[in-house]
Amino acid sequence: MLQNSSAFPFTHRFRVRYAELDPQAVVFNSRYLEYADLVITEFWRAVGMPFTAEDALEFHVARAVVDFKKPLRADELIEARARVSRFGNTSMTTEIELHGPGADDLRARIELVHVHVDLQSGQSQPIPEHVRARFLSHAGTLAQA
Repeated sequence: MLQNSSAFPFTHRFRVRYAELDPQAVVFNSRYLEYADLVITEFWRAVGMPFTAEDALEFHVARAVVDFKKPLRADELIEARARVSRFGNTSMTTEIELHGPGADDLRARIELVHVHVDLQSGQSQPIPEHVRARFLSHAGTLAQA
């Protein structure tokens, strides 16, 4: 079990693969959003949010911001940390940090705003209370090995 900060209750480790590098031998910039998608998938799985079943809710990314701090390199073990930092009526904001092997080795911050939508109409709709409750009830206890 990974140590997790109370500020970021969910952690997930992954290793940088050679195929994710650019010609300068660092992770290509678009891969950071792929990493964010990996972390969101594991985060939602950990809180029991269905994302592929018939009862899955539909969330679309409305905003994505990547703040690059230091490059990620081949074969580095990365610790990703995630938390929901804000719930609106129809949206939720998730913050993700990517850390290298050192305790204070922040490499990137990623902010994603997901909007809950009705898939048929494409219109936003309120986030159900059970979704908010699910994330809030796990806020201080999530971690992944």
